[in-house]
Formats: sequence, structure tokens, C-alpha cells
Amino acid sequence: MSAATVLIVDDEPVACKMATSIFNAEGYETLIAGNGDEMHEILSTHQIDLILLDINLPGKNGLILAREIREKGDIALMFVTGRDNDIDRILGLEIGADDYITKPFNPRELTIRARNLINRTKSKKAPVQQFVPTATEKYEFDGWVLETNSHDLISPSGVETRLPRAEFRMLQYFCEHPKLIVTRSDLMFFMMGRELKEHDRTVDVTIRKLRRHLDSENAQNLIETIFGEGYRFGADVKVS
Repeated sequence: MSAATVLIVDDEPVACKMATSIFNAEGYETLIAGNGDEMHEILSTHQIDLILLDINLPGKNGLILAREIREKGDIALMFVTGRDNDIDRILGLEIGADDYITKPFNPRELTIRARNLINRTKSKKAPVQQFVPTATEKYEFDGWVLETNSHDLISPSGVETRLPRAEFRMLQYFCEHPKLIVTRSDLMFFMMGRELKEHDRTVDVTIRKLRRHLDSENAQNLIETIFGEGYRFGADVKVS
């Protein structure tokens, strides 16, 4: 089995050198990016198993980059940063980071967390059958239209909104399962292809974003919270 590859996104040479030394000693391959552009270039050309992401970066900060990473796919993501306040920690986890560790850190703790995270990602088992989108072109509900080819959500008054990947997949899944209770774990898997982890707020954040889109035209109670169970999409859906 080939060694796992860790991408270190940090603009501090000393921090990069130290992290590289730590992970190379454990048998990992390492790559370094000093900013968001370099990170995306590496992600487009290499298979990465874990991203170690600082928050304080030139250009786009780590929180913005984490959102972009989560929009594009599911890669194990850990914040490694000097920002140790609770707001940054909670926001980082809410965005979808799998872990958060502050500098200075114990090298052994870092490698243990990294190894466990990589192993969980590689060995995870899908709790339900993976959702394969049908050839459906659109869903219609309560005057709304969701276009599957363009990811456009069209309001009853004709306003078009291009939904980001996560919001589109969640709404598409709701349209495929109207009137049924779906769990947060199911939504996470179908949105992102990964299991729901403790403190992961990705589903909750996406729900809030979808509700803002749908409430903009006074469409009420389309996404109902079923406390202790999950959510239910209350509309009748026409598929065409």
C-alpha cells in the first residue's frame, strides 16, 4: 500500500519544515502550499489524503479555503493554527473540518490525530447505498423548480439562483424523498460522500442556507425539523 500524502498549507517556512519532518519520519509523503492558489494547484494534480490547514494565510484565509475544499469534495481536513479562540474552533468545525489543533502542539498528538483521521477516511463504510442521481432534468414543488443540469433553483416568481454543490445535492435528495423523515447522517453521506462526525455542523449549515433560499418567496415549512430524528421535506414533488 502506498504511503498516504499530506498537504501542508501554511505560509510559515519554519512551521512547514517542522511538519514535513514530523510526517516524513512517520512514513508519509508531504507537499507544501503557501497560499490558496498553490493549494488548489496541488489538489488538481495530486491525490491528497489529508490537508493540514492554517487559518492565517496570505490572500484567502484558511476558513475560506476550507469552504472551497468542502464544496469540491471530501478530503480529510485538519486545522493546524495558532488561533486558539473558541469562535475560530467552532467555526472551523462548522465549516466541515474533521479536526482542529492549535500551535504549539505535541508532535506525537498531531501524528496520532492525523493517522486516526486518515484511517477513518479510508476505511469508512457507507451506512446506506450511495445516491446515484437519475437522468431527471427537473423537480417541481410548490411553484419552485430545481434544474438538475444547471443546479438552478427557480422561484415561483422566476428568480433563478445557482445553488452550490452541497445545497443542490441536499435539495435534490429531499426531492427524491418527499414526505419521508431523513436523518442528518443520510444527508451528510449523500451530500458529501462521508459519514457524519461529532461536532460536524455541515448539515445544519446547509439546511439554514436552503431555508433562506426557500423563505425568500415566503415558502414556509418546506423543510421541517423532526426533533430527535432528522428532517422532512413537506412538499409534493413532480419529477420530469
